[in-house]
Amino acid sequence: MNFVIVTGMSGAGKSTTLKMLEDIGYFCVDNLPIPLIEKFAELSMTPNSELTKIAIGIDVRTGLKDISQALANLDGHGLKYEILFLDADDDVLVKRFKETRRAHPLVADGRVEDGIVKERQLLTFLKGKATYIIDSSHLLTRELKEKVEDIFLKNKKFANLYITILSFGYKYGIPNDADLVFDVRFLPNPYYIDELKNKTGNDKDVRDYVLSFEEADTFLNKLEDMLLFLIPNYITEGKYQLVIAIGCTGGKHRSVTLANSIYERLKSNGQYGIRIEHRDIEKDGHR
Repeated sequence: MNFVIVTGMSGAGKSTTLKMLEDIGYFCVDNLPIPLIEKFAELSMTPNSELTKIAIGIDVRTGLKDISQALANLDGHGLKYEILFLDADDDVLVKRFKETRRAHPLVADGRVEDGIVKERQLLTFLKGKATYIIDSSHLLTRELKEKVEDIFLKNKKFANLYITILSFGYKYGIPNDADLVFDVRFLPNPYYIDELKNKTGNDKDVRDYVLSFEEADTFLNKLEDMLLFLIPNYITEGKYQLVIAIGCTGGKHRSVTLANSIYERLKSNGQYGIRIEHRDIEKDGHR
């Protein structure tokens, strides 16, 4: 029997995730009162029960006062469960609340920011107990669905780390959320070649030009080797989001090419959730 507790920050995608789990065969119950968790788990464990895959949603609306005791009771009875925690950056949560014009459940008449602070404090225990943590800050709905299916449908090995490979242009500033920043302006610039000037690193001829230099291949090999060393250590230390930023002058040629290349290498590794984003590729200027 698979018993999953879905929780996390309001606005991080908990309800959406429950719908995704329902689509892959889970019996889902949202906003279940804490005192009923143990009873519900026991019911699902009865012989010949038709409920073999269950997901329950809990959050600050249910009141979390007794959650530690409820989980301790499950452990004491040998009832196995997993906790999926949905998280997102504070500024992303604020934006989502404003876009939907919803009030935060903890501060119906107050500031969303204050509610987020209170909620993080209340959820500290659950986040620490989480089996899986998914940061939805930069995930599209289809990307979130892919991660949920990888864990609960395809049974893939999951590491609580989601990697974003981000190309950018230095002329537009270094990304504020970057954890690691690499400058690839040491490579020859396709901007100065007339037939490549108005193209981007997503075009084959630009890619072929940038990767034709030995320095580019050496850089990619060394970067891949370093990342494969760093990533498991980040996971061990509890990091669950990593933004790797690769920059050139305008964010259209060299950075895009090398970001795509390192993305392909890490994706083929198959152990981590990973996405690619080109922040400045559509901006004016072609350097």
